[in-house]
Amino acid sequence: MTGEEIKSIIESRTYPGSGKGTLTETHISWVILTKHYAFKIKKPVAFSFLDFSTLAKRKYFCNRELRLNSRLAKNIYLNVLPVRMYDSKVYIGRKDGKIIDYAVQMKRLLRSREMDRMLEAGKVTPRHIISIARIVAPFHRSARIIRKPFDIAGLKTLFNDIRSVADFIDRRIKKGGREIIREAVHLSDVFLRQHHAAFQQRAKEGFIRDCHGDLHSGNIFLYKKPVIFDCLEFNDTFRHIDVLNEIAFFCMDLEDYGRNDLSDKFREHYNELFPVIRNESDEALFRYYKLYRANVRTKVNALKAMQAASELKLKKRTGFVVSYLQLMKRYLKEVSGI
Repeated sequence: MTGEEIKSIIESRTYPGSGKGTLTETHISWVILTKHYAFKIKKPVAFSFLDFSTLAKRKYFCNRELRLNSRLAKNIYLNVLPVRMYDSKVYIGRKDGKIIDYAVQMKRLLRSREMDRMLEAGKVTPRHIISIARIVAPFHRSARIIRKPFDIAGLKTLFNDIRSVADFIDRRIKKGGREIIREAVHLSDVFLRQHHAAFQQRAKEGFIRDCHGDLHSGNIFLYKKPVIFDCLEFNDTFRHIDVLNEIAFFCMDLEDYGRNDLSDKFREHYNELFPVIRNESDEALFRYYKLYRANVRTKVNALKAMQAASELKLKKRTGFVVSYLQLMKRYLKEVSGI
């Protein structure tokens, strides 16, 4: 598929249902939004962390996306539909014509119920957070246990990769960003060395599980029963993580919005339902994982800023980088015990 073919689908409305469609896209997918549905088509790309380069692979990962997201959003993920070329037009779901791609069909949800938007508007309540904990804790408790040693070297590599954006941050921000990165890398190296046995013990106890992999407010809709969607289907390594890593991501996200109260509420209620922070060692790892997740979000937003197509988008992404750097600075103190 090409971007032009995607646009032709929208212009001719050759998809199930009626009404005008709009297009949104990421670096790995196109999403056609209609009144009732969303159709997600994977871009024919290959990166170090995913490979959608062939039709067979895109079909495989569409089916995986449907199956894995059905764990938490069964009624939202509906089907995998063929995308066909027929009589010089591109159709989603048509029964005849040449198959040129595949689309994941989902129910369209209200943007006003997106959790990140509601956080910005100050509309997320402790009751919402308790409802999310009541979904995530049982999900983790019943998730498949991944029996493997903990990959300390892999985590060190992922953490230290933030140095790849240090030059950009130093040029663009000039507010001690490089020093925060330098300190974080040093502290991470020391922490991983000192707590190696604790990471391995949690793996032996079965806390590495097949999780969601991308648990943050942008992937949650706050209906009466929250909807958690868009798990990482394309790379098992990103999902097969300690549940502490997953909940630390969500808590870090809440704290980035300045809602430490909601972060504490989630952690407290989750831990009552599924006790995973049981002692000082677990507490130390939880704090480290928040630092790690802030590190990743800093790097991701720096990379997006470097690729920004306009000054407006550059300023927006740079703002996110500054926010996550400040969160890293705070977590450095927590992890080091200052």
